[in-house]
Amino acid sequence: QVQLVESGGGLVQAGGSLRLSCAASGRTFRGYAIGWFRQAPGNEREFVAAISRSGGTTYYADSVKGRFTISRDNAKNTVYLQMNSLKPEDTAVYYCAAGAILVTTPRYDIWGQGTQVTVSS
Repeated sequence: QVQLVESGGGLVQAGGSLRLSCAASGRTFRGYAIGWFRQAPGNEREFVAAISRSGGTTYYADSVKGRFTISRDNAKNTVYLQMNSLKPEDTAVYYCAAGAILVTTPRYDIWGQGTQVTVSS
């Protein structure tokens, strides 16, 4: 079974950029669709972006479309989330998740531990 570890979070000023990484263990990584979700204090976990097993299909939440880009490198067992033009409302813990089906809901089977992103105004 795949295990996921997120990294790349931190503190950034509004308008800045961060790149999150989701590193996976296991040789079956390319068999999973990957989603990014985020959760701010007091809020439910919300969808951010998702990518198919091949990387040929991507989905984005309206709130991040045009600012965030999801990509994957199956040779490195890693999915990336490039976040540009960050806003204070992007502040949250970001999680990556793996599953057999590409969906935009938290119906993924495997989750990482999360990485904190804080955007200051």
